[in-house]
Amino acid sequence: MKKENAAFGAGCFWHVEDTFSKVNGVLETAVGYMGGHTENPTYEEVCSDKTGHVETVLVEYDPEVVSYKELLDIFWKVHDPTQLNMQGPDIGTQYRSAVFYYDEGQKNEALKSMEEEEKRRARKIVTEIIPAPTFYRAEDYHQRYFEKRGIKGCGV
Repeated sequence: MKKENAAFGAGCFWHVEDTFSKVNGVLETAVGYMGGHTENPTYEEVCSDKTGHVETVLVEYDPEVVSYKELLDIFWKVHDPTQLNMQGPDIGTQYRSAVFYYDEGQKNEALKSMEEEEKRRARKIVTEIIPAPTFYRAEDYHQRYFEKRGIKGCGV
């Protein structure tokens, strides 16, 4: 079995993690923070909108079962990539849309996928496609949040 990583910011990470965790070929998910300037940020610090981090889902997957392209397709569907620094009722830079790539292949695939997705939308996509920086795992109570609480979703 092969293992690769993908990382996505698409609003509140609870909903995004829940979605990806149910995909065949996804081996593991974790929620955390990427893209900011503070080391080891806490949830409260990230929510202050001062650390520059994005609420992020790290996805470990088997590319022989699910492709990176398929993960990108889910990413585009799980949120509105035309909203700048927000998703639904959640407002702040930590909720911005982002694809963090781990290699040139992922970068190229993400750029191509975004171009294709933009043709289907009436508004411009504002998703950042940037190299994956350090992933800071969020506090344990955020991991598998919906699953631990028996929640079906947040309705975003």
